[in-house]
Parts: sequence; structure tokens; C-alpha cells
Amino acid sequence: MNPVETPPAGPRPALAGRVGTAVGKLTMYRLILLVLAVLAAYSLLLDVLGRLEFGIPEMLAHLVLCLMLTYATNRGLAALFRVNPHSESSLITGLLLYFLFWPSVQPLDVAGVALACVLASASKYALAWRGRHIFNPAAAGAFVTGLTGLNIATWWAATPAMLWLVVPGVVLVLYRTRKILMASVFTAVATAIITVELLRAGMTAGMGVYQALAQRPVLFFVGFMLTEPLTLPPRRWQQLSLAAVVGILFAAPYNLGAFANSPEAALLAGNLLAFMAGQRGAVKLRLAGTRPLTPSTTEFSFEPSRPVRFVPGQYMELDLPHRKRDGRGRRRVFSLTGSPRDRLLRFGVQTAGPVSGAKKVLLDLSPGDEVTATSVGGDFVLPRDPRRPVLLIAAGIGITPFVSHLSSGGLRDRDAVLLLLARSGDEVAYADELRASGIRVLVRVADGSGPPSGLAPAPAGSKGVGQGTPGQRLDGATLTALVPDIAAREVYVSGSPASVAALRRAARRAGARRVHTDSFSGY
Repeated sequence: MNPVETPPAGPRPALAGRVGTAVGKLTMYRLILLVLAVLAAYSLLLDVLGRLEFGIPEMLAHLVLCLMLTYATNRGLAALFRVNPHSESSLITGLLLYFLFWPSVQPLDVAGVALACVLASASKYALAWRGRHIFNPAAAGAFVTGLTGLNIATWWAATPAMLWLVVPGVVLVLYRTRKILMASVFTAVATAIITVELLRAGMTAGMGVYQALAQRPVLFFVGFMLTEPLTLPPRRWQQLSLAAVVGILFAAPYNLGAFANSPEAALLAGNLLAFMAGQRGAVKLRLAGTRPLTPSTTEFSFEPSRPVRFVPGQYMELDLPHRKRDGRGRRRVFSLTGSPRDRLLRFGVQTAGPVSGAKKVLLDLSPGDEVTATSVGGDFVLPRDPRRPVLLIAAGIGITPFVSHLSSGGLRDRDAVLLLLARSGDEVAYADELRASGIRVLVRVADGSGPPSGLAPAPAGSKGVGQGTPGQRLDGATLTALVPDIAAREVYVSGSPASVAALRRAARRAGARRVHTDSFSGY
């Protein structure tokens, strides 16, 4: 999804909204790269202070080898396969391998690390299906290298001295990728199993938990590797189930000859399960046409090269490589606005300037041009029971997932109210679809202008409600006045991170018991 900010349609953004907006300015790749770079610098400082005992020459040589070899082999393989290289991804892989293998200048150790780097880059192309890599590259490289006997991953980042920055770094990444719940499931399962084993060995429960978190790679593993979006299944319940299974494989001791318990083996098994559960492989999309929705938004229609499975309310990730780097990244997530039965895939996109490099790629497309879709996911889906009443709140172009629900008929026989917040009347997207929806639609326009003909303004007479009140924000009292039975409805909120955080808080204050949110993560 790609919502536009629509102040002052909601209450003032809470701290969570402001943090989400700030972090959202960095792509997932850029954030992980920065965090890992800081951890690498911190590890060098720890060695200087005597908290690590590798030696600065060994650590620097190891770091340079991992970074240069993964970067160079990735670019070489990309040229061979005639695809655009993803430099940030290769550097992340190099930094991960830096923390997985013991820093050493012994010839056999160096050869093993070099092999892991080459294999990690090669796995993105050799162990891929329809343009999507199946396994985490760093884990694949480490696992195969371990089988050769040249070197074995030690995951030395799992040391108490590193925890001071590993913990906040992991929390920041998980907050950005919205995988805190998934990480919690894995951490609880793995820590419990490790602690039980240590209790059997005579250790106290407190020391067992400390050992699991401080001297086993539980946190580093879950923060930087398990929760990588490209190797996860599309639905939240699938991700939570996967976290529990991988937690067991990660912590439970076993030895099957050549295959023994290791973090990289557990991750690869989880990657394979995730691949089987999701949209397998990338999909080529051919532009069929565009149409303006409002002065600042555009709908793009694409014909997929093969059928795409999705549930109304889900998103699709597009790979939009561009030469001009702008920090927003080449992978962008957009909510699907059509029905799974439609031949074409449609996306409503905010296209007002200044636009990112990725959006400029979209705008420069001509009919017949192709882009690549890399994945489908999301849990912004309606309750299975059609008798459950719902309240849908959309800020600006955050209307897109709700249009998918309308297009598929999911709201036809359901007690539904849709509240749309827009800057002005001419910024109400999908007005025709809303008029024909058959559900109760309320439009609140921030500048006091009227909504498009055929759509009802939010009724006046309450504080902050309706036309003639530009600049006033939507709060809990306003929501209660608009939808008196909000406590009996499941609430869905879609928009920018700041809008979603503020509107979720307002819905809670109005008495909503269950609030589902969907906001653009920017990764």
C-alpha cells in the first residue's frame, strides 16, 4: 500500500506514529545495513578495549574479505544472468557472514569463509525459483561450507559484550519490519528449550535464560535472518507457526550424521517451509494502462504472466530498479485494489511530486512495458464470519485495500461502515466504486469542501465532524458520534504510519475492542 498523509484528519500523531514515520524513511535493506555496520564497528571497538580477543588485524581482514567477496561475486553473477545487482543486499550478506564465522587469517579458515561468501551470492541465483531466492543466502553459504569441513559457522556475535547494541538494533529492525510478535514466538520457544536442557545439566533457571539469550545466537538470528521478509510466508498465522517450528529446530539437539543441529540448518528448513506456503517465485507484470484517480493519485493496471493468488486486502511487492538512488529502495509495496477473479492486477498509487525513484519508474512505463512482482502478503483481511459488523477507516489513498474488499464482493452482505478522510473533495479516490458499494460511506474532508456527488459527508453537529470544520482532528468522541456502535464492530484502519497510529488510538478511545491496522512499511 502507498498511503498519503492526510493531516489534520486524525488526532495528533502519537509517539509510535512519529517513530514509524521516521523509521519508514529508510528501506528495510538500508536500515539493516546501517545496524549491521554499527555492530561491526562496535565489535572492533570491543576488541580494542579487550572485551573480544580476535585481534584487530584478523577482524579487519575478515571484514574486508566478507564485504569485498560478496559484493564482487554478486555483481559478477548479476552480469552473467543479465539482472540488476542489489548492492545493499550483497553488503548485508557480507556483514552477516562476518558475524557468523570466526575472524582468522589461517589459510584453511580464510578459504572456508571465501567459499561461504561465493556460495551465499550464488544461492541467490542457483537456489531460486522464478526469480525468487528460496533460502537465506548467508545461511545457505554457511551451511554448505560446514559440510565441506573447511570452516564452520560459530555465530560469534552471540557474546554478552555485543548485547548492548545487538538488543536495540534487533528491536529497531523488528519494529521496522513489524515482526515483533513473530520474533517473540521464536525467542520464547527457543529459550524455553535451551533453558530446559541447561536445567538438566544442573544450571539454575535464571542462568539458563541468560545463557540462551547472551551466549546463543537467539537474538541475532531472529532479528537479522529469520524475519527477512523475502523468505517468509504471506500470512501472520503462517509466520507465527513457522517461528515456533524453527524455534524447535534451532534449540532441540539432534545429530543425523552429516546433518546436526545448527542455526543455519534450522533457518534453511524454515525457508523451505515458507516457500511452499507462499506465492512461489516472481511474476512478470505487463502494463495494460493507467487512469487518474485524483489530481495526486493514479491507478496502474497490469496483466500478470501467470495467475496470482491473493486474498482481498493483501499487498504485492514490486521490484522497480532505478539508477538514481534515493534511499527509498527499489522494492515497493502496494495494496491490490481488484478482485482475485479479475484478469488484471490493479494498484492505486500516490503520484504527487516529489516522487521517489521507484515511483518514477512506474510513471515512465508505457503500455506493454514489464515490471517484476516479487511477493504477495498481508493480513488486512475481513473476518471469516460475514455476520461480524465492521468499521473501515481510510486516510487518503489508504482506501486501496478496502476497494479490493468492495471489488470482490466481500462487503456486499456485511454490516459495514466506511469512513474516508481526505484533504479535499477532489482528493477522494475511487468515488465511483464507493457510490456503487451499497454500504454506508461517510466522507470527512479536511478543508471543509464537499465530497464528490453521491457521497455523504460525515454528519455535522458533533465536535470536529463534517463540513465547515477545516483543521479539526478526528478524535475518540467524534468516532463515537459517527458510529455509536463502534464497540460492537471490528475496526480496520488504513493509511500512512502516522495516520494509522493516531486513528488506532482514537478508535480505542471510542471503545473499539479489535483494531486491525495496515500501513505502508516502505521496505
